[in-house]
Amino acid sequence: MRPGWRAALGGVLSIALIYWTLHGISPTEVARQLSQADPLLFAAATFCATAIFGLRARRWQTILEPVAEKIPLGPLWRATAVGMMVNNVVPARAGEIARAYALTKEAPVPFPTSLASLAVDRLFDAIVLLLLAASALLDPALSSADTLAGRPLSSFAAGSVTVVLILLLGLYALVFFPKQLLRLFELFARRVSPSVEERGRSVLETFIRGLSVLRSPGRFAAVLGWTLAHWLLNALGFWLAFKAVGISAPFSAALFLQAFIALGTAVPALPGFFGVFEYMSVQGLAVYGVSQQQAATWAIGYHLFSFIPITLIGAYYFARLGVRLRDLQSSPEVAR
Repeated sequence: MRPGWRAALGGVLSIALIYWTLHGISPTEVARQLSQADPLLFAAATFCATAIFGLRARRWQTILEPVAEKIPLGPLWRATAVGMMVNNVVPARAGEIARAYALTKEAPVPFPTSLASLAVDRLFDAIVLLLLAASALLDPALSSADTLAGRPLSSFAAGSVTVVLILLLGLYALVFFPKQLLRLFELFARRVSPSVEERGRSVLETFIRGLSVLRSPGRFAAVLGWTLAHWLLNALGFWLAFKAVGISAPFSAALFLQAFIALGTAVPALPGFFGVFEYMSVQGLAVYGVSQQQAATWAIGYHLFSFIPITLIGAYYFARLGVRLRDLQSSPEVAR
């Protein structure tokens, strides 16, 4: 599917989800509830939602250490802000490419290496989000009779831990047995087409280089620690915004909700994940007995307040670094 079709599909899905989420919701009531929200708590939530990108930049520094000399935090922070801004305003998740490319403008890191490190970045996100969600689902605040999609919540907790273990086993298999796994891939891909074999091998080799951080237990622990700090701070922002609009859900609800929303962002969507964020928020908070009206108020308020600061910061660095959107399409090293 071409990027244009993905963008169009994402737009249709987002609009449908926005309609579904807001159907039966009073916009006047949403505006009234937001006007009565605690401004200090919302300001604190917005700070948390912005500060997480500093933690993400610091984690990226550790991920890159085995394949690049220690990069100063400044270029990593600016590239992270640029990538988030592009994700917020451009369809088809171009932000990851923009983030990797922006780093090459300031640091001696080849684009393929920069991009491969972001795959590791996202994998650690998935591992930690699943573990935090599993712990949230075991919170006594939830009844053992509570269900999601017709299944007991405890089954989702067990499933999350199982997926994490499979991910870790797969990653370490790639790290310590790369030649054997590459050979298996070649045997399979060769039956499809030589071009699939060639491109797939190149992608796997680049990805394996990005996994170098896993060879060092100390670096692995550091990356895991920064990832935990990132998502706990993000959950704190969620929870503070809960309090700002009068939602009395426990902190564990924020741990669950951020993973639930992340699951929803896997589908095509408008830039900034508008529609998907609101829909998943309403469905996730329903598990905790939060009404559709109150959940939608939280989702709209938090999404807007968290969207604006990092988008403005990223736009400033985007202009300062001289990055242009057409560079992300026309640059030969980006296209590779």
